[in-house]
Amino acid sequence: MSHSLKVPVTGVPKSDNPHLGKGHKVHLSNTVKTKEKQQNKDVSAHIIQKAWLSHLDKTVFQLLKHTICAAEHHVTHEILKKVSPLEAELAKDPCMKCKVRFRFSGEIFPPFIVFKIFLHTEGHGYKYFSGKKFLKPSSEAEADAYKIMGRKKFYHQIKEDERLFQKFKITDDIDVVTLKDYMQYSSHLDEIPASSGGRNNCWRRLSLENIPRTMIMYDIVDYAESGIISKRLKKEMKYLLQRPKTEEMRQHQLRIVSEVRSPLSLSSLQPLYRPYQQQSQIRHLGRRSKQALMKVEKMKRAYKMAKEKMLLWGLNQKWTYQVQSRKRQLSSPPHLLTL
Repeated sequence: MSHSLKVPVTGVPKSDNPHLGKGHKVHLSNTVKTKEKQQNKDVSAHIIQKAWLSHLDKTVFQLLKHTICAAEHHVTHEILKKVSPLEAELAKDPCMKCKVRFRFSGEIFPPFIVFKIFLHTEGHGYKYFSGKKFLKPSSEAEADAYKIMGRKKFYHQIKEDERLFQKFKITDDIDVVTLKDYMQYSSHLDEIPASSGGRNNCWRRLSLENIPRTMIMYDIVDYAESGIISKRLKKEMKYLLQRPKTEEMRQHQLRIVSEVRSPLSLSSLQPLYRPYQQQSQIRHLGRRSKQALMKVEKMKRAYKMAKEKMLLWGLNQKWTYQVQSRKRQLSSPPHLLTL
């Protein structure tokens, strides 16, 4: 009979604790569960953060929407007066029948506000006078324009016209074929400057400096740009964020945004400097070094010595003047002394 011999394996160390493998598995499972819980917490926090940021963006957009409506219906002249006083006076003329439109623009959130002036002619149309249309090629007027403008400026204008044509393809009346071409041509005239034959009436950005500070409209735009909310906007925000149920409520919200508030009193503002009396009352805290104290004492002694020298010099001058005046009196003739 053959007996099988058990050969001991010396390459693998034998553990003294028979329950070590089982405990190690339990520890690994607990670690995996802890990591999964942490990942779930991170995902939940990310979802909450995303929802909160979305809520803030909706709030800012709603406030900016109120700002645009209030600017277009209530305070158009005040805003345009800050941007361009001449255009404001022209738009105020009832004969011009101008309308200022506001809208959002920009590639990132929050958007910025732009405006544009439109002229309503009630179907009669309007005509812009431009040298580009009246000066025909190979004419005497064009030769005179060449002499007045100079060669460099004249050729630069020709190159600019060619560049615009290569970019937009519709830059003149003869290029218009369909209604779409006419709309593109009209928009193109608004964009290019008057020196190139355009209207120079493009969409312009409305900055924070163009909005009156006495209106909540200013606080809304400032909040959208900087993220800092003012006290008066915080006070009215709850009502402004409500969805208007009636037209009266909507108009009331717009009036709140465009209402002129009293400016802040100067007494509530703290000055950037301290009066001299308050500066003398300030106590300097902390220890001074020995060198600083010695320097202060040295400056005090120098100041006292200079003051004493000035005092002695003044007394000396006074005594000298008295002696000289006494000598003049004694040396004068007797008849002058009697007088």
